[in-house]
Amino acid sequence: MPESGSDKMQIKIPNDLYKKIEEKIEGTSFTSVEDYVLRKLENEFPAEPVYSKEEEKLIKERLRKLGYIE
Repeated sequence: MPESGSDKMQIKIPNDLYKKIEEKIEGTSFTSVEDYVLRKLENEFPAEPVYSKEEEKLIKERLRKLGYIE
């Protein structure tokens, strides 16, 4: 369920896993278990790049010149 007034969702993980993550991130740049989990998920599911129409046109032209598309 989304948190009230937020674009975030709450998830639950087992306590033993949470504690393992806490131990793993101790002394690292991660400030919390949430920070660590978010970083891992962002690496697993990177955001798709958004291109302007002009950028798309340039990319397609480069691909044509390289023979990847007709």
